[in-house]
Amino acid sequence: MNTTAAVLVAINRSLQIEQLKVPPLKTGQVLVEIAYSGICHSQLNEIHGLKGEDKFLPHTLGHEGSGIVIETGPDVTKVKPGDPVVLTWIKGSGCDAPSTQYVRRNGTFVNSGAISTFMTHAVISENRLVTLSKTMPLKEAALLGCAIPTGAGIVKNSARIQPGQSVAIFGLGGIGLSALLMAGHINREVSGRQNINDAIIVAIDVSDDKLSLARQMGATHTINARIQNPLDALMSITAGQGVHYAIEAAGQRTVMEQAFRSVRDKGGLCILAGNLPQGETISIDPFNLIKGKRIAGTWGGETDPDQDIPFYEESFLANRMDFRPFIHSTSTLHRINDAIHKMETGQVGRCLVDMKLAQCNELNY
Repeated sequence: MNTTAAVLVAINRSLQIEQLKVPPLKTGQVLVEIAYSGICHSQLNEIHGLKGEDKFLPHTLGHEGSGIVIETGPDVTKVKPGDPVVLTWIKGSGCDAPSTQYVRRNGTFVNSGAISTFMTHAVISENRLVTLSKTMPLKEAALLGCAIPTGAGIVKNSARIQPGQSVAIFGLGGIGLSALLMAGHINREVSGRQNINDAIIVAIDVSDDKLSLARQMGATHTINARIQNPLDALMSITAGQGVHYAIEAAGQRTVMEQAFRSVRDKGGLCILAGNLPQGETISIDPFNLIKGKRIAGTWGGETDPDQDIPFYEESFLANRMDFRPFIHSTSTLHRINDAIHKMETGQVGRCLVDMKLAQCNELNY
C-alpha cells in the first residue's frame, strides 16, 4: 500500500508532498487510514528547528488525528480492523511499538515515529490509539488527540480546578480554548449551576475574533493584550488579589512571566503549556515563590488517554462540551503549507487537514 504524506526534508522549508510505500507491520503496530489531522504549534517548532538538532530528517509529522483501523500487526489486542480511533501522542495502554521507515520511489527512506498524522495512511503504535463509538464524528474526534486532552486536562487533572475558583487563560489556540471549555464545564455541570457568571474565567489573547469566541464559550471576562496590560486588568477584575490559577498556552516568554505574576499569593498556581525555542528561558522573582505563588509545567494535561478521551467523547455527544467552534478552517493535505502559514501568523485557530481530499495529483506542491 502507498500513502501520501507531508514530509519535512529540511529545517525552515515547506513540507514536501510525497507518495511513500507503507512497510509491513511489526509487533504492536497498526495501519490506520487517517480521516483528519490537527495542526499543532509543536509541528511549527519542529519545522523551524526550535526543538534543537533534528537527527531524523527527512521525517513525517503530526501527532493528533482520527481515522479507521485498516490492519493490525502481531500481538495487537486493543483495536481491530474497522474500528474508528483517535490518534494521540500521549501514551496509553498497549504495546509501545518501534518507529517506522517509509520507502520513497527512489528506494531511500523517510523516518516516522510512533505516531504521524500528516498522511493518508499511517503506521501507528498501539498505545497511541483510543477507540471511538460509531456515533462520534471523526472531524471533531481529531481534536481529542492533543488539543482537548492537553487543555481540558490541565483544568481537570493538573490544576483540578473547583467550581468558583478563578482562572486566567493566556492564549486562545486549541489548548487555551480547551482549557476554557473545561473550566466552564466544571462551573456549569459539576457545580450544577446554569449560570457561570459568579465564577471568574478570564480569556486573554490579541485577537478580537478569538476573544469573541471565548465569550461564547463561557469566558466571564476577556482581555485584548494589545490594548490592555493583562496584569493590570486581572488585578482590577480580582480586586487586587490575582487569580487562583493561570494557564499559559501562548508559548511566549513574556506571556509566561505575566501568567506567573498574575496568580495570587499563598497558593496561586501557574501552569505552563506553551513551548519556547530550545535554550530560551524565563525570568521570575524568587520572592514571589516565597509569597506562595507556584509554577509548574504539564505533560499533555496529565491525561490518561484510555480514561479521559472517552469522557470528552461522551461529554461531546451529550452536548455538555461542544468543541466544534474550535475548528476555524479545514485544509487539504496538498495545501498544508498554506494552513501552517495561516496558523503561524495567527490567521486561524485550530486547523484540520481533511485527508479524504488528499487523493489528487498535486504531488509537487
